[in-house]
Formats: sequence, C-alpha cells, structure tokens
Amino acid sequence: MNAIDKLIDKIKQTQNPTVMGLDPRYEMLPNPIKQKYQGSVEKICEGIWEYNQTLMDSVEDIIPAIKPQMAFYEMFGIEGIKCFKKTCQYAKEKGMLVIVDAKRGDIGSTATGYSNAYLGKTSMGEFQEAFVDVDFLTVNPYLGSDGIKPFIEDCKKYDKGIFVLVKTSNPSAGELQDLKLENGTTIYETVGNLVEIWGEELRGENGYSSVAAVVGATYPEQLQTLRKQMPHTFFLIPGYGAQGGKAEDIALGFDENGIGGIINNSRGLMCAYKSERWKDEFSEEEYAKATHAEAIRMRDELNQAIRRK
Repeated sequence: MNAIDKLIDKIKQTQNPTVMGLDPRYEMLPNPIKQKYQGSVEKICEGIWEYNQTLMDSVEDIIPAIKPQMAFYEMFGIEGIKCFKKTCQYAKEKGMLVIVDAKRGDIGSTATGYSNAYLGKTSMGEFQEAFVDVDFLTVNPYLGSDGIKPFIEDCKKYDKGIFVLVKTSNPSAGELQDLKLENGTTIYETVGNLVEIWGEELRGENGYSSVAAVVGATYPEQLQTLRKQMPHTFFLIPGYGAQGGKAEDIALGFDENGIGGIINNSRGLMCAYKSERWKDEFSEEEYAKATHAEAIRMRDELNQAIRRK
C-alpha cells in the first residue's frame, strides 16, 4: 500500500491526526529515569530507551505515529543509534508508523546513500540490508531536484514516503523562505509547487502523495495558502503547543473532508508530567499516565477544531 494511504488509514483508525515526537534530551527525562540510569553514555541510552518504550506503550491505541529526531540520538554516538533503532522497531511492533526527522539533503550518490539508509536498502554485492525499517523521512530540498530524486525512487520501490521542508515553524524561517522571486512568488511557494510536481507519480487512493511536505503551524496564513496551492500534498505540521501553534490555526491545513495533515507534538507529550495542566494530577513516576492524558486532550481539541473549520 502507498505510504501516505497507510498513514491516513492509521489516522482514521485512531481518529487522531497526531504524531508524537521522541526528542530525548537528557534534561527532559523524569528524575526516576535519571536516577536509575546514570554514570555512562550506555546507561543514559538505556534510560532513554525505557522512557521511549513506556511512552509508546501509553499511547499505542491513541496516536498513529512517532517521530524520532535523529539529532538527539546521534549525539550519543553508537549507543544513541542503537536506541534509535530499538525505538523504531518497537513502534512498528506496536503498529505505529515511524517518521524519522533527519532533514537529509545532498546531491547524487550522497543523496542516494541517505535514501538507502532510511527508505531503501544498502547494497553489498548480492547482499542487501535495510539500516532501519521506517515509513517516512524528512528531507531538505534546497539543493534542487537532483537532491530529491533518489529519495523519490526509493519511495516508489519500497512504498515509503518523504516530508519535504516547505515552510518551517522556526522564527527565522522567513529570512530565506519568504523571499520573493522575480515572478512575485516566494521561495516557499516555489518549493511547494515543486513538491506537487515531484509527488505526481506517488498519489494514493485518498488523493494525496507520499511526497509530502513540512508546513509549520506558527504561520497560519501561509499554511492556509499552501493547502489551496498543494491539493495533493499531505502536511506534517510542527509548531503546536510549545512553539505557539493553536488548534484553530492547524485546522487550516486540512481539507473539507478533515484530512490532509498530521500534527507533531514533542515536548507537550513527552514532558506532559511537567506541564501546568497535569503536574498536580500526576507525579514524575506517573509520567506515562500524564502523556496518555495529554494525548487524549490534544486529540479531542484538534478534532473539534478541524470539524469547526
């Protein structure tokens, strides 16, 4: 099945357009985890693995996908990479989809190498092996189409998908992405048009392509513009919660049928036990229960906003 159809089906099944970001910075870990695992990188990574596993267990029937951010695993070296692989494998065993946030982008054989690592298989003579089994990878389009084509080829070959950076949620995004070209369009609109073209051969039964886009919730007007401009492109929408994106803003990225996007929440779910909303109800030891409660609250808030749109 087409990768984006798998994701849409899972969203419909859980009635929840949410992806849980797993960005395990040490300072975010609850004290019980820190106290149990300390003294070495290996121990810390064991703690991160337990944290990830427990959080996935708490939301497996509520949230359709996870999104590990590679930077927070790579910084721990080989032990971090092992933890990343275990996290992805466990999510798949639980029936959750995996979106890897690595923002890879390069040209020619290097782009092919990145794509083989996450979406395809690495060839070693007659022997081929996948580094890790994931469903989607975020990619950077700013080297042009020859930096994207290898990823698209693996998407076709292995029923995988990519999320191309179009309009990101960070404060300085507009320094480049909002610049206007001679024809009057912005850079982000131009990239959006390219994504629609790149995805033509990978459109699924729901009308959306497995060549998808990252479009931030922190710029609702641009989100609404791109939804109209990119009718066949599914959106990964960061910026909800801690970055200021509101449910009513996010709803602008969805179509008249209530589909078209999945909303990322990392800190808000991982650290729900620290939030003003839940800190008096759940102890640090009950961090997974707080995540479960926040996942339900977020799901209901988003669905209500999307229905009102």
